This record gives sequence, structure tokens and C-alpha cells, in this order.
Amino acid sequence: MVEGRLSEEHESLRKTVEEFAREVVAPAAAAHDEAKTFPYEIIAQMGEMGLFGLPFPESYGGQGADYFALCLAIEELARADSSVAITLEAGVGLGAMPIYRFGTEAQREEWLPVLASGRALGAFGLTEPGAGSDAGGTRTTARLEGGEWVINGSKAFITNSGTDITRVVTVTAVTGEPVNGRPQISSIIVPVPTPGFSAGAPYSKVGWHASDTRPLSFQDVRVPEANLLGEPGRGYANFLSILDEGRIAISALSVGLAQACVDESVKYAKEREAFGAPIARNQAIAFKLAEMETRTFVARTAYYEAAWRMLAGLPFKKEAAMAKLFSSEAAVTNAREATQIHGGYGFMNEYPVARHWRDSKILEIGEGTSEVQKMLIARHLGV
Repeated sequence: MVEGRLSEEHESLRKTVEEFAREVVAPAAAAHDEAKTFPYEIIAQMGEMGLFGLPFPESYGGQGADYFALCLAIEELARADSSVAITLEAGVGLGAMPIYRFGTEAQREEWLPVLASGRALGAFGLTEPGAGSDAGGTRTTARLEGGEWVINGSKAFITNSGTDITRVVTVTAVTGEPVNGRPQISSIIVPVPTPGFSAGAPYSKVGWHASDTRPLSFQDVRVPEANLLGEPGRGYANFLSILDEGRIAISALSVGLAQACVDESVKYAKEREAFGAPIARNQAIAFKLAEMETRTFVARTAYYEAAWRMLAGLPFKKEAAMAKLFSSEAAVTNAREATQIHGGYGFMNEYPVARHWRDSKILEIGEGTSEVQKMLIARHLGV
């Protein structure tokens, strides 16, 4: 990315994923959404394309690209199906990235090649039933016993945690006594399957029906002491840094959904006639479309900037929070407006905008609520 423009490599990737999303993902999206089935066949093709290995070095089985390339792929996939897009985002940004960022060389060599291939998925076990935005309120515990971590507790709302190809879950757990009033939280790699670990039944969700989301239970789960990921007591801080990056990726997903709403609405407004003319000629509709396109453009510009700062080694936490805040709210607004433009048809599941409407709301909640983003931005302003 140079001065806001895509490099030849980035544009080539974007076009490739755009074509794949249009020809492979979109035609299957409605069926998977209605049946609430995980799209294994599509995920396998994405693995063959190298999408799960985009930001990782070739030495670990990756594509040697960068995080912005991953975001571009997520955006294009989200224009067709947010469930597929979040599977990629969570599999790479949350499942594999913590191992790449904080793992030992042995841990990277063991896990990254299979995760980068897309033949296996990883999950990120942070959220708990009583600790959502307050991730520091972790209650899951891990104690050392005979050279093994013994883990007990539960996690909630964990993506990619119970598929047939899930092979690893990295979890945060309290591993030491409180320091300055806060418990010592570390992160630990749990292979799947491991005795005592179980993923509950999939949640019945408003949206993301083709994405795998489950509660997790740990009952005397034993893993080797060497499965500690990163330094003891740094699990919470390390996972927060992963979320900083993840907010850029969620922003990209939001932009993809927002753009899909524009695309579908423009198409419909040109075809649908009322009072003897296409409704697109109605200024009230035309102005809605103009506002939707403007929101999408600004949101895309915001996540591009955050990604550029991240890759340039500049501070990017505030920009990532702003991008996530604005783009997620833009997606929700565009989905609402797209449904309104479609009228009664917008409330029918046969039209993609109904699915986009259901899929959009979680974007203001997952990987940091809008309120959390505002807190982060305010802190950077010194208030």
C-alpha cells in the first residue's frame, strides 16, 4: 500500500478474492445461512488459495504477504458472506496470530504450517460468561502440577472452536496471585482434542449462521508446561495487542458488508419501478444511496490508514479503534437503509440484504464493543 493506493500485489490479491467470493462464496451463502451449516468445502478452497497463510512467512507455510493483504481478503469475502469472512478473520487473526507473535520457535513450527494451510483452524479463548468487555476479570485457572498445566473454567462466544477441523484453542487463565489488585493471567495452548476439554453446542445466533461459535468447558485439562504461550503473566496484555490488530480486520469485514449493502441497493433501485419509474430516480432513494456509499468510502479509508500505520511500525491503537467504531456503525446503518430501500422484500430472506442486516449488529459488539472503542479513543485524547 502506497499513499492510500493498492500495490500491484495487493490489487491482484483483491481481484482474485473478489472473483472467488462472487463465483463460489455468494452462490452458497443463502443455503448455508438457512441450514446453519459450516461451509467446509469453501474453507478448503480458501486454504488451497493460501488465504489462511497470507500474513505469515513462507518458512512457516505462509504466503509471505502482510496483515493488510489479509484485511483486503476479509473485505471481499464479507461482500458475499460475513460468516465466511469471520471464519478467516478469527482463524488467522485470533487462532494463529497469537502463536506467531508470542510463541516459541517450537510452537510456531508445530502449529503455524497446519493453520496456514487452512486444513486446521485455531480459536482464541478469551471471553468468559462473566467477563466480556472486562477481559481482565478472567476466572479460568491454570496451576502447575507435575510439569503440566491443569486448567479449569469456561469460555463463551468462541469462534471456530468446535468445527471438525478445529485443532487448537489458546486460552487465557489465571496462573498466579494478584499483583496490584489484578490477577496474573497467562495464555496456554490447548490441542484439540484433549481430555477434559469440550466445546458445547453451537449458539442459536441472530446472524453469522454459517460461522461456528460455541461455549467451552475445561475440567482438569492437562497440557505440558511447555504449552505456555509467551511469558507468564503476559497473557492478558498479549491478547489485548492481538485485539488491537483484530480491530483493523473487523473494520475490513464491516466495510465489506457495508459495500455489499450499497451494491445490492443500487441494483434493486435501478430495477424496481414505482409510479412509472425506477425508484432510483426518487431523490429520497438516491440520497440514501449517496450517503451509504460515502459511509463505506470513509470507513475503508479509516481501516487503510490504521493498517498502514501498523505496517509502518507507527502507533495505531487509536486509529484501529476509530476505524472499528466507525466502520461497524456504518455497516449497521447501511444494512438498515438497504432493508428500507428494498421495502417488504428487504424483510425476506431470499434477498441478501436481510442476511446482511442480521449479520451487521455483531460488528458493534465483537472484538470490543463500540463503547470500548470510545473509551480507548478518549484515553488517547488524555481524558
